[in-house]
Amino acid sequence: MNSSSSRWLHLDLLKALAAQAIVLHHLAAYGPIADTVQTLLPGLMDWLYEYGRMAVQVFLVIGGFLCARGLAPAGQLRTANPLALLWQRHLRLALPFMAAVLLTLACSALVAPWLPELVPESVGLGQVLAHALLLHGVLGQESLTVGAWYVAIDLQLFALLLGLLWLAGRLDPAAARRIGPLLVLAMVMASLWVFNLMPELDMWAPYFFGSYGLGALVYWQGLNPRWRPALLVGALVLAALAFDFRERIALALATALLLAWLQHRHVRGRPLLAEGSAARGLAPVLAHAGTHAYALFLVHFPVCLLVNALFDHADPEHPYSGLVAMGAAWLLSNMAALLFYRWIEAPAGRLRLALPGLRRA
Repeated sequence: MNSSSSRWLHLDLLKALAAQAIVLHHLAAYGPIADTVQTLLPGLMDWLYEYGRMAVQVFLVIGGFLCARGLAPAGQLRTANPLALLWQRHLRLALPFMAAVLLTLACSALVAPWLPELVPESVGLGQVLAHALLLHGVLGQESLTVGAWYVAIDLQLFALLLGLLWLAGRLDPAAARRIGPLLVLAMVMASLWVFNLMPELDMWAPYFFGSYGLGALVYWQGLNPRWRPALLVGALVLAALAFDFRERIALALATALLLAWLQHRHVRGRPLLAEGSAARGLAPVLAHAGTHAYALFLVHFPVCLLVNALFDHADPEHPYSGLVAMGAAWLLSNMAALLFYRWIEAPAGRLRLALPGLRRA
């Protein structure tokens, strides 16, 4: 099997599409560019504003899928040191995130005279430290960049999944590979039927675990040649939607079902791209886009701030100039993601900093 088929290109495709949707959502939500393009394409801008942010559900499902693969590929936690693993996850998320926060603060200082409504009202040391610890949401601190809440929730979700799998091993080591997925399923149901119906909990992992846990269950379903467990999970999620329909959960379910189908094809030797010249051409593009999705998620907002400030300073009269500026902001964001990944995210991912008293996982 060659590199194009061995890599999970369906994951790269979904991550890339979700990241681009988030960028377009923020371009439709903030600044004079959004206001100008709104006059030209009100329907499209309204759609991007309302539904573009729902691409976060795709990230949540994929995040659960990837963490299940990394933590418990057979359903049983494979590390004897979960705290060290949690610390490594924190570093992997927080180091590039803080680099993006500092870049956003620098750009905010530059654009403040033109766009005061898009920059933080004040920045204190405690606020910065709360961001570094990924506790800004639960501590009630104003976010210093868009999407900051998601990075913090990602760490919480990882910790919750890790804790459930650890608990399974403590309850019955011999049956942990069966108990772990069952605990995850139970938490998914608790999220969909209880926690996700309480908006005041949207800074805590249980609110989002319905989507995240679905991704983990999809991964473990791929180890089972029968589809009956997947059908049962789908029926339970549909029942939760019948009780209280939520578009974001419907999208999460659709993403999970699509991911299950694509993964089913992949493990049976029928990947997203079949052999041929088209596959050889498209595979590197998809792999590249998926690899840089987190960098794009982090770095696009400061770029959009700068482009909005330049657009506002130029004070163009024709509405089509806003469309050009929006395209430029999108393109520059993707270019900045390349540099950010190469010089920030990739080196940060190679760091192995251990806390005193914690062995490496």
